[in-house]
Amino acid sequence: QLQLVESGGGSVQAGGSLRLSCTASGFSVANYAIGWFRQTPGRAREGVACITSYDGTTYYSASVKGRFTITMDNAKTTAFLQMNSLKPEDTDTYYCAFTRGYGCSSAGPPEYTDWERGTQVTVSS
Repeated sequence: QLQLVESGGGSVQAGGSLRLSCTASGFSVANYAIGWFRQTPGRAREGVACITSYDGTTYYSASVKGRFTITMDNAKTTAFLQMNSLKPEDTDTYYCAFTRGYGCSSAGPPEYTDWERGTQVTVSS
């Protein structure tokens, strides 16, 4: 059974940095993607970034491009989201998510099949 373990998050002042990590286990597919979306209750979900296991293709939403970087470890089971130049509008709950197959592309995030319970990121001005 798939398990996602997320760590990181917290509070930082505007202009600061945080790093999220997400480790996936208990799956057997060869091709998949790991990423993050953020969502506040009552607001639309925003796919922030994703990365594929098969060729390292990445996607970033327009609001974070150039500030956030997603990477994957050599085992391809842990993804990292380095968040730099954080802004107050980045404040949200960030969910580590997983999808089997080829859904993550440079054009957009996938329809995630699984996600973790979320971690809070708070950026103060």
